[in-house]
Amino acid sequence: VTNYHVPQGIGDIVMIQSDHTGAVDILSAELETADLLGEQRKAQPPPLAAPTMWTTEKVKEFKAKMGKEKNGRMVVKRGEVVTVRVPTHPDGKCICWEFATDDYDIGFGVYFDWTTVTNTAITVQVSESSDEEDEEEDEEIEGLSPAGDVERGSKSYLRNRYGEIMPVYRRNSHREVQAGSHEYPGEGIYLLKFDNSYSLLRNKTLFFHVYYMS
Repeated sequence: VTNYHVPQGIGDIVMIQSDHTGAVDILSAELETADLLGEQRKAQPPPLAAPTMWTTEKVKEFKAKMGKEKNGRMVVKRGEVVTVRVPTHPDGKCICWEFATDDYDIGFGVYFDWTTVTNTAITVQVSESSDEEDEEEDEEIEGLSPAGDVERGSKSYLRNRYGEIMPVYRRNSHREVQAGSHEYPGEGIYLLKFDNSYSLLRNKTLFFHVYYMS
């Protein structure tokens, strides 16, 4: 069958005739476009509520406590983004987080992955930049929206199933403990992003605590 490229405008009718059978198919460019846009809108996740945020000045006490915990301390290397993936828990209704750093600030943001939870284990993902995150997922990248950079907000391009709760901003976590909470919007995985991609020289020692409340 020969391919014909016909310019289409609003309300155009495109007729395609088979060279083999002589059958004619009639397509409305306007209706086809409307159907595609409708499907794209259906794929968009619902909006997410903003988190509750607060700070405390007990940085030394918090770091001393988390330094004794098995998974309460890690190093975010220069140029890296560490994503802590926290699945929603069937016994919980709200996620809570606290973190602090040694000497220097760090970027932090929260996102939500609308996906089925098959394992409630918390996992950590490390990437060299925010643009490289989630590359292991073979999904179509449709309906993408930028959200700034680490100075003004995250520069990550998130897939349709991802929602932004709080964009990545640099936090003075070396001066105050940064804390927050967010009520579960449904089943899925929280993505807590600790962004040190803007730093070319300094690694950041991160102390953090993530838990849920019922």
